[in-house]
Amino acid sequence: MPRMLDVSDAVRAEIGDEEADRLLAGENAPGSYDCTSCRTPGDSEQERTSTVLFVGDETAVLAFAHASCLPSQVVQVTEEQLRGAVRSIGGVAAGSAAAGEPHRAVPEQAVLGVTSGLVLIEGELHPALVVEPTSPIVRPGSTGAGDDFLPLLIEQGFMPLTELASVPPVLHGWSVLLAVGQLHAVLQPSANGGQPVAWWQAHQPLQVTDSWRAAANKHQQVLLFAAPVGSIGRQPREDLLRESLDKAAANGKLVAAALPLAGT
Repeated sequence: MPRMLDVSDAVRAEIGDEEADRLLAGENAPGSYDCTSCRTPGDSEQERTSTVLFVGDETAVLAFAHASCLPSQVVQVTEEQLRGAVRSIGGVAAGSAAAGEPHRAVPEQAVLGVTSGLVLIEGELHPALVVEPTSPIVRPGSTGAGDDFLPLLIEQGFMPLTELASVPPVLHGWSVLLAVGQLHAVLQPSANGGQPVAWWQAHQPLQVTDSWRAAANKHQQVLLFAAPVGSIGRQPREDLLRESLDKAAANGKLVAAALPLAGT
């Protein structure tokens, strides 16, 4: 029986027409699979399924996801991330970094601390990422000693917040990549209009809680909050994280946006 597979033009270009046609004919596609995003079972004979191609520096891995979780796409990852994905897809837990560990951002090359948590807004829990640099970020090419982190993000479309009273608007073109059940990157539009590029990328995929992932899959978006260095700090509990967010907003030191989950 033919599989209900989606093979995007980008994936077809990478794997070739012959392999793509074999997948669509059901020759090489698995019937049942574990979704590379939400990690729950799927069946390509019963529900629409996306082909997701992870491409590293030297190798590539084809994975499958519920079409409702991820669109068919090519995802550029490091070779180290690809090895972790292969271990996870194969049923062996991949190594992961703890939430809140600083990682290097691309392309600004500033060190960002990223923490995941659930934030209550208008009576509903939303998955959130809180981003705070470990040092001031200056505008590229600037020789000043100021902190341009929030102005740079506002120029990209992030909204300044004075309170967390409502869900911030969606920032189209940006997205959060959750794959193999782990957080891989925050993507931003490419300057030349090509494939999205990583604004922040985990050195190792970050583990998120089951409740965070469930909320992300429910809303199909993640709220990203950003604040200057020293505004949030490392908070061990979500209630303390919320208090820090509220304080940063009241002090005019918080911007936010809703980013689609693995958007294109």
